[in-house]
Amino acid sequence: MEKSIGLIPASKLIRSKALDPQVLLTHSFELANKLEPHLKSFVNRSDFDYLVKQLKAGPLTGIPIGIKDIISTIDFPTTNGSPIYMGHMPTEDAEIVKKIRNLGGVIFGKTVTTQFAWRTPGPTTNPFNQAHTPGGSSSGSAAAVAAGIVPLAIGTQTVGSIIRPAAFCGVVGFKPSYGAVSAVGVHPLSYSLDHIGFFARSVDDVAYAFQLLKNDQSLKAKEIAIPNLELNADNEIIESQSPKIAFLETPFDELLSSEQQELMSLAILKLEKRGAVITKLKLPDEYWDAIQCLHLIMEVEAAQIHSEHMLHSSKLLCPNIKDLVEKGLKHLTKDYEHALILQQKLRQSIGHFFGTFDALLTAPATGEAPKGLEWTGDPIFCALASFLGTPSIAVPVGKSKSGLPLGIQLIGAYKDDAKLLSIAKFSESAFI
Repeated sequence: MEKSIGLIPASKLIRSKALDPQVLLTHSFELANKLEPHLKSFVNRSDFDYLVKQLKAGPLTGIPIGIKDIISTIDFPTTNGSPIYMGHMPTEDAEIVKKIRNLGGVIFGKTVTTQFAWRTPGPTTNPFNQAHTPGGSSSGSAAAVAAGIVPLAIGTQTVGSIIRPAAFCGVVGFKPSYGAVSAVGVHPLSYSLDHIGFFARSVDDVAYAFQLLKNDQSLKAKEIAIPNLELNADNEIIESQSPKIAFLETPFDELLSSEQQELMSLAILKLEKRGAVITKLKLPDEYWDAIQCLHLIMEVEAAQIHSEHMLHSSKLLCPNIKDLVEKGLKHLTKDYEHALILQQKLRQSIGHFFGTFDALLTAPATGEAPKGLEWTGDPIFCALASFLGTPSIAVPVGKSKSGLPLGIQLIGAYKDDAKLLSIAKFSESAFI
């Protein structure tokens, strides 16, 4: 694959005038023209004249960025992956899009999502093998970055929609702490679980994007502020030294493919060789049992979110969304409220383990990307961090025998995104 230059190197070259931003945009535009007929990572793309028209001074000047198609843009249709919103033009940009534009970033196009970010896939293929899924729901964002069309893409995660496609496509996917990046202007799947995050081809690049696009101090409901990251003069994150990492044993480990199990063992060896201290950890059952509460919360909130769609556009709703709504309507209010209380309790109590460990290590998915485009893969290994709202990151490690990417997932403490990113940088260096 003809990868474009990364986010930080491109920004540095443009800033020093060693790279004309139009040259970078031309490369991305031509590569997309070449790959998109089979990759199908974009729902809508800008023509070249409009790419150039967007050029504006700032730290993201000239950087082409993919935006998941549940994130509102005033100049591109936002379809939410559904025929209900075909051709829908929002009247206002999402908050994160406003920030990107203010920083000089160029909206390259809208990337494919599963319908309303839940299960029913779009046409996107895996850049490493067209017969395999790229994962979902942020399918197009992961594939566009992996194929080299854009150095940065924005995605969302409610259960596993950043970490899993990043692992399947061999890129870095970062899900910040819940509320650290504004979700205003993003079509919700579940208000209490939705995270906004980033795809890039290095830890440095996702860290830099997060530094620029995370919330400032003017917070809205369900938003938090994260302190600035420690970046060097080149905007690269400072690497952790000798981190203490807990290798997380899960009740789902039997679902791991033999290749994913072998890769986890290899990753541990490489991390230890580089200086990490790794210890096995078994969390109390209450954390794993709580994943049922994740589904309860998502189902109840989906029933609220899609009530008008069920009333007026039921025939156009996909079966997966209808199923969520029907389940949500059956739950009692007291059970929903209990699930939200438990979420807050466990988010706080997991902090006890981060008194001993700097990060938790687990698989990002059960193995390589499944064959076929009808299913985006099992998100179970991402569910705990999504329920708790703790930051998590997928880091590529190697490939399966069939040449598909495999990686690891690191999980950090709530609001300690900076430490997680520095440990991810350490880990990334161990796998080079």
